[in-house]
Amino acid sequence: MRRADRLFQIIQILRRHRKPLTADAIAAELETSKRSIYRDIATLMAQRVPIRGEAGVGYVLEGGFDLPPLMLTADEIEAAVIGAQWVTGRGDPTLARAAQDLLAKIAAAIPERLRPIVLDPASLTTTGRNMPVDRVDMSSVRAAIHSGHKVLLDYRDGQDRATNRTIWPVTIGYLETVRMLVGWCELRQDFRHFRTDRIDAVTVLDDRIPERPAALRVKWRKTLTHRDKTAP
Repeated sequence: MRRADRLFQIIQILRRHRKPLTADAIAAELETSKRSIYRDIATLMAQRVPIRGEAGVGYVLEGGFDLPPLMLTADEIEAAVIGAQWVTGRGDPTLARAAQDLLAKIAAAIPERLRPIVLDPASLTTTGRNMPVDRVDMSSVRAAIHSGHKVLLDYRDGQDRATNRTIWPVTIGYLETVRMLVGWCELRQDFRHFRTDRIDAVTVLDDRIPERPAALRVKWRKTLTHRDKTAP
C-alpha cells in the first residue's frame, strides 16, 4: 500500500471508531508496523488533521474534520449497494424508496469507471418478497425513536386479540421474514417485541421518554444476554 493511501485509510479507520484506537490496532488492520503508524500519525498531525492522543494510549479523530463524502472505494460502494438492496427488499416503503434514491445518488456522484458497481452489481441479496405488509407508516415510529417520544400502539397479538400499549420505542429490527418494534412496555414493565404488521394504529405522544434511547438500547441488549444465559 502506498503511503498516501495508508494516510487516507488511517483517517477512515479513526473516523469509524468513537473511542481511542491504539497504534497496534491500526497497524494490524493495515498490515504494517506500529512504527510506521506512529510516523503516519505524526505526519497527519503536522498537516493539521485534528487527531488527539498519544503513543500507548490511543488516537481519536476530533470533530470538525471530514473527507469529501463521496470519496468512496470500490469495496465501500459495493457494501452500500448490498445494504441498499437488503433495505429495498425488507424495509418499510419509506425506507425502501430511500434506499433506491441512495443508489441513484451514489451512481450520479461517483466516477464513471466505478458506476457499473452500482448499475450492474456483482453481489445480490434476496428480495424479501415474503415480508408481511405493515398497516401503518413506520416512519413516524422511527421519528419518535430519534426524538425520544412515547408512542401508543393499537396492537393485535398472534391470537388476533386487540390491546393498547404505551411503549418507549427503542429500535426497529429488520429480520429475514418480519420487522419487529422493540420497546419498553409501560403495562408489562419490561421490554417487549411487537411485529410491525400487527400494529393497527400508532400515535406519537407528547410525553417524552425519561431515558435516552441509546441507554434503553443498552438495557435491552443486557436483558437479551441475560435471557440467553438463563435459557435451559
